[in-house]
Amino acid sequence: MNYEQKNYKMTILGDCPSKANSYKIVTLGGHARLAKTKVLQAYEKSFALQCKFRSLDIKEFFQIDMDVYYPNNRKDLDGAWKIVLDCLQQNGVIHNDRECLELHARKMIDKNNPRVEITITTMAGITVSDSDMPSLF
Repeated sequence: MNYEQKNYKMTILGDCPSKANSYKIVTLGGHARLAKTKVLQAYEKSFALQCKFRSLDIKEFFQIDMDVYYPNNRKDLDGAWKIVLDCLQQNGVIHNDRECLELHARKMIDKNNPRVEITITTMAGITVSDSDMPSLF
């Protein structure tokens, strides 16, 4: 196993939507389902166009640091990290978001330039036991 720690930094421009408000209930074939809102679909498309590490496919454990710059103080920070992790996985930057062992997120305000600044750091020295849970010992 390679224990070299690597850092990947990128900035995604745009206002990250809130996870709680990114789905709506629709009826298909008489059954209620959740569907992504147009706002979330647009953000995912924008994220894909700006993502500079597409298909990197990080399969090792990692830490993510995020500074989320909102245009105002109306949104919660907790929904942004899930949206970002989903986008990273959809674009092949990370193999699976369950490999995230640490998450550091800060909420910032920048009304003229909303964005998410992301740093992914692979975690050196982490081993996997038979249960696929990380071990630091």
